[in-house]
Amino acid sequence: MIHCVCMVQEGQVSPGQEAELRRETSAFAARHFGAEPQINWVRIAKGNGFTEAKPSNSVIVSMNADRSLAPSAREPLLRELCEIWERSAGLSPNEVVTVIRDPQTQGG
Repeated sequence: MIHCVCMVQEGQVSPGQEAELRRETSAFAARHFGAEPQINWVRIAKGNGFTEAKPSNSVIVSMNADRSLAPSAREPLLRELCEIWERSAGLSPNEVVTVIRDPQTQGG
C-alpha cells in the first residue's frame, strides 16, 4: 500500500483545490507506483505552523514508494510531485516540501 501524508496550513487551499490535489496526487502514485495511495490529509491549525518565526505557508507531501529508489530515479519524481502541488495549490517552489520514502521493512 502507498501511504501519503499531506500537511497543509488551515485555510491554505480551497475545497476545490483539495479535491484536485487529492486526484493529482492519486494519479501520480498510480502512474509511478502502480497503486492508489491512502492519503492522510492533515490541517495545521492557524497559529501553529511557523517558518522563520512567521506563520507558515508551506505544505509537506510525504509518500512512500513501492520499491527502493536510487537518487537518480527519486529526484525527477520529487520534482514532478512538487510541480503538481505548485500548480494545483498556487504555491511557489519554496512553499512545497516533497518526500518520497523507500518502503518500510518489517520491524524497521
